[in-house]
Amino acid sequence: MNPEPVAIALVQTSCCREGARNLSKAVEKIREAAAGGARIICTQELFTSTYFCQTEDYAPFALAEPVPGPTTRILQDLARELEVVIVASLFEMRAPGLYHNTAVVVDADGQYLGRYRKMHIPDDPGFYEKFYFTPGDLGYRVFKTRYATIGVLICWDQWYPEAARLTALMGAEILFYPTAIGWASGEQSLEVRRSQLAAWKTIQQSHAIANGVYVAAANRVGREGELEFWGSSFVSGPFGGLEAEASSEAESILHASCDLSRIGYYRSHWPFLRDRRVESYEALQKRFID
Repeated sequence: MNPEPVAIALVQTSCCREGARNLSKAVEKIREAAAGGARIICTQELFTSTYFCQTEDYAPFALAEPVPGPTTRILQDLARELEVVIVASLFEMRAPGLYHNTAVVVDADGQYLGRYRKMHIPDDPGFYEKFYFTPGDLGYRVFKTRYATIGVLICWDQWYPEAARLTALMGAEILFYPTAIGWASGEQSLEVRRSQLAAWKTIQQSHAIANGVYVAAANRVGREGELEFWGSSFVSGPFGGLEAEASSEAESILHASCDLSRIGYYRSHWPFLRDRRVESYEALQKRFID
């Protein structure tokens, strides 16, 4: 475990319909984050495009690209130049008619370490992802980078404690969640909006507590179609405290310092992993217990 705190940054931006502009903005923000000292930098979900999953339409399939592919190579060159680790969320074309919501991890020397394919795919009004994405088939993964061992999960994955637990058990010290989540623009109740945002934070902070890890969620901002993305990217410490939090409206680069030695401290003082009764969890493999 790295004895020095690891500086991380989350890139929170709005997106437009021009993919080249979105990519250029992300590259600029990654450079800015690196100049501010960040060593691991994470983008929001599907950062090269608007969130096209609000409707079911065939046209957005043209946005997909191979992984690794053109964007991955740009990020590899950038990571090598800046000596930073980059976690980036992309629309992967695996084969004609087969697509994934995928995050790539590039190490600080520019090496492509691999990808994680989103496992949990939502299908709700405004979030019709099952139309576009095949569920991931690579399982949960960790990546040993120059600065830390990290796990990557994507948006809807963040509501599932099993995903966080398994990734933590594989050795992840920081869980990164590239995200695209917001309110339906027709939802005007401030109470409902606050409750939804609070639930989103609470479930992820609980992953940090239950597993004794850092959790970092990078969301987008701005209005796209019928969605108002709520930003509020944040980093939670290994006992659930907010280390840093971004605005709900403004583009920003959120910096945080992750003292990985705190993982051992909290896991020894609150030994949730020690006291797990693993032999009693077989029923978790069932969809429902009648």
